[in-house]
Amino acid sequence: MENYKKTKIVEKPCLHPFTNLPPDIIEMKVKDGSKIRNLMGYAISKMELDSVRQILFTGSGKAVSKTIMCVEIMKRRLKELHQITKVLFRQIKEIWEPIVPEAGLDTLTVKRNIPAICVLLSKDALNPQEPGYQAPGSFDAFCIETLAAESQGQVKRKHGGGRGAGSTGKHPHFTGGAPREPCAKS
Repeated sequence: MENYKKTKIVEKPCLHPFTNLPPDIIEMKVKDGSKIRNLMGYAISKMELDSVRQILFTGSGKAVSKTIMCVEIMKRRLKELHQITKVLFRQIKEIWEPIVPEAGLDTLTVKRNIPAICVLLSKDALNPQEPGYQAPGSFDAFCIETLAAESQGQVKRKHGGGRGAGSTGKHPHFTGGAPREPCAKS
């Protein structure tokens, strides 16, 4: 590719996977360089208004993880939000032309599929049969259940299995018996 330069990027328009959204819905388009503090300040201030019932977060490529982070922060700040998540791909076509046209090289067209995510958060109930639906507080219940299971596992580990007295362990200087003599100072 050192003989080519990217001359054009054509992005195929991506349709929203959500139908019947109000035309005045707030859409937070998260980019790779977006500051989470700025995004969340605006989004939370809008969602705290009684007139705003839904907000849509979208992100693609490297911004997918940042989009998810924004959604999770929003759900922690504003309880009782219903969520529907859709994962899709955006298609991008890149046109590469030869740096030296006289070299006899052809123009290249590269099509790439970029992962994207759209998350709809709503104060009103959404269809629980919709794929990607997450009820309010469902993550908290999962988290509590996981923490309870982990704490039971920790109690079991306290009753043995570690390197205590009598165990030789893997450290080459550890003999497992009486403490060693301190090193002599020179």
